Amino acid sequence: MTVIQKKADNPIAHLTAEDIESLGKELDAIRDEVIASRGESDAAYIRKVIKTQRTLEISSRAVLLFSLFPPAWLVGTAGLSVAKILENMEIGHNILHGQYDFMRDPKIHSTTWEWDHVSPAAQWKHSHNQLHHTYTNVLGKDNDLGYGIMRVDEDQKWHPMHLGQPLWNFLNACFFEYGIAAYDLELGRNLQKGRHRSPEFRARARAVGRKIRKQVLKDYVVHPLLSGPSFLSTLAATFTANLVRNVWSHSVIMCGHFPNGVETFEKKSIEGETKGEWYLRQMLGSANISGSRLMHIMTGNLSFQIEHHLFPDLPSKRYQEIAPKVRDLFDRYGLAYTTGPLPKQVASAWWKVIRLSLPNRRDARPAQDRPVDDAPAQPRVPALAGAAGA
Repeated sequence: MTVIQKKADNPIAHLTAEDIESLGKELDAIRDEVIASRGESDAAYIRKVIKTQRTLEISSRAVLLFSLFPPAWLVGTAGLSVAKILENMEIGHNILHGQYDFMRDPKIHSTTWEWDHVSPAAQWKHSHNQLHHTYTNVLGKDNDLGYGIMRVDEDQKWHPMHLGQPLWNFLNACFFEYGIAAYDLELGRNLQKGRHRSPEFRARARAVGRKIRKQVLKDYVVHPLLSGPSFLSTLAATFTANLVRNVWSHSVIMCGHFPNGVETFEKKSIEGETKGEWYLRQMLGSANISGSRLMHIMTGNLSFQIEHHLFPDLPSKRYQEIAPKVRDLFDRYGLAYTTGPLPKQVASAWWKVIRLSLPNRRDARPAQDRPVDDAPAQPRVPALAGAAGA
């Protein structure tokens, strides 16, 4: 839970600069192989998922017309929850990454797709695709580290307000889409520095406001009104489906970024970063979720977060295909491939949130009697890895 450059037992100190660049070339070869084989099967897959999702959503909303009856409420709410998860995770997230731009289909393209989410697609693409995926797990550069409201690394200064971060994280999970919209706006930073008065920020804020109004009107006015006497029960069903979608997506994201075994990095460590070092940072700054094919689909294949961070614009269904090759590279280069079942990864991430809501532990013993991990940080060595020959 401290930046990799300050760890006494650096997990990549055994790698030379040549090793890292060789690793990068092998990953480039995996990417090139997938790029060359993209085609109709990938296009057919996303079209099938979109059709399935829309059919499920329409049928679930039809069932909710009779949501005054408890069985109809349960069936409709469950179906709508799954439909919203599919739209958010396997469809919206991946299309907006440009994974299917190669199809040249104007209806399924990162420049035209708008998702069922209160954050406008254009703003999300900037904060997620351009910032997070470029600066993955770099303290002070990657705002996904705690979303600006949590302390998730011991090298982040502790403040008494962090005592409340388990509560903030729970509320963020319940209303995750709104948290993401605020995060995309960098709301806290802009309000604190007075930038909220700038025309550029106001334009972006108005875009978020329009998107929120559209989503609220659709989910909490139009569809419940169409249910007539079932208005209130349909309203409750829609709120529940959004809650389920938010908690699920939050949990998946937590599992990919925060469990034990995921590394963080100093801001200065990426100065002059090579392609091989960037790849290595993605490998070390991500964690996977093990499970069934259904689990992978419901996570938008972010259960393969390591593979996604390495190749964010490859079709998501290919991650399972290349995962054994990526894991083989971990083994051959002596790196730890962090993965585990969903309950274990969620518990690990939450424990980190709770642990880091408290100040760093202090050891009152004499320095010579302290464990190695409590020794003063070693001077930084060149490059991401701090490796010999780097």
